[in-house]
Amino acid sequence: MNFSESILIAFDSVRSNKLRSFLTLLSVMIGVFAIIGAGTLTRSVEDTVTKEVNSIGDATAIIGKFPAIPAGRDWQTYAKRKNITYKQYQKLKNTLKEAEYITSFTQTNGNVVKSSYDNSDPDVTLVGCDENGILGLSRDIQAGRNIINEDLVFRRNVAIIGKDIVTKVFKNNDPLGKSIIVGNQTYQIVGILKPKGATMGQSNDNMVLVPINLYLDYHSNSRQSLTIMVHAKDKKSYDKVVQEAINKFRIIRNLKPWQSNDFEIESSSTIADTFSSFTSYLTYFGIICGVISLIAAGIGIMNIMLMSVKERTREIGVRKALGARKSWILYQFIIETITLCQIGAIAGIISGLGGAFILTNMMNMSLSFPIGWIIFAIVVCTLLGVVSGAYPAWKAANLDPIEALRYE
Repeated sequence: MNFSESILIAFDSVRSNKLRSFLTLLSVMIGVFAIIGAGTLTRSVEDTVTKEVNSIGDATAIIGKFPAIPAGRDWQTYAKRKNITYKQYQKLKNTLKEAEYITSFTQTNGNVVKSSYDNSDPDVTLVGCDENGILGLSRDIQAGRNIINEDLVFRRNVAIIGKDIVTKVFKNNDPLGKSIIVGNQTYQIVGILKPKGATMGQSNDNMVLVPINLYLDYHSNSRQSLTIMVHAKDKKSYDKVVQEAINKFRIIRNLKPWQSNDFEIESSSTIADTFSSFTSYLTYFGIICGVISLIAAGIGIMNIMLMSVKERTREIGVRKALGARKSWILYQFIIETITLCQIGAIAGIISGLGGAFILTNMMNMSLSFPIGWIIFAIVVCTLLGVVSGAYPAWKAANLDPIEALRYE
């Protein structure tokens, strides 16, 4: 009995008992699908978010009322903190000398933008920012100009719009110099953002940028807190800039020496690491679901192999009568069981990758090929085959040849 012959017998067993084999291998496929799907999707989300977070630069610190990703933390504690105000931001901006630039922004979603051509759906993001806002948001101007400091000083009703606004609200007509209405305010368009596309199904071009002081006067509420971004000149000076920002912002916030910070300051790397630890729970959930399904599949495969031993009792008796050793019979049934598990594993890997590919495309993310998870699934299914086939193989190998030949 050789390796290839054992595999062919396994395929014959699947063909001769199609329904029974399908239902059993379906459990293996579902288990592997859960492992591959969860691992691939989580990895793709992590890579996408990490790429977006890192686009702000590794020399940038983010100051906010809340952590960027408050997973597993006490949300109520952060909610009790005082908001970060525009006056506090201005004081920090005027006193922080070591940073290359400092900016602040806040936003609301679900806004309607109106023009003389058409109105948008109530899904536009309105962002209040200053002249450094597009740097903090990692955006570029495609046409027109940026918001400048004089726009804030003289309270000019100017706006920068994304590509989606040009397409939907202006019907691809040139919007520069024209007006839009957001809420009850009219803004003149002075710039168009360079298109960025979508991230995780959310468009980055369906937005309007206006001067932050006008935003706070006309579009904000008392619950909104600003986000401040401090960008160091280089990575070497980052720690010094961060420490200076913490010290000066503590003074601005009137904190005593013994009081802890009532604000969060995070880097892009810490945000990415926090998000990675958060999404790992999704991976664990998928693995647990997959393992439970594989355990159930292992029981089913063991049942199939026990029935196979019973159906092939006379065949086993003939093999033994012709001199087949126990180890040969044991080897044959173990290989058959592993082959059955690998058939289910291959189906699960293909379906898992297919499902992840569809979801990542729907969410405008790039698919991260999970070679590590594929190897893990193959190894687990191989072990499952060994464990599930061990008892049936042992039972077949220990059949009495005389009794087996008499079996009807």
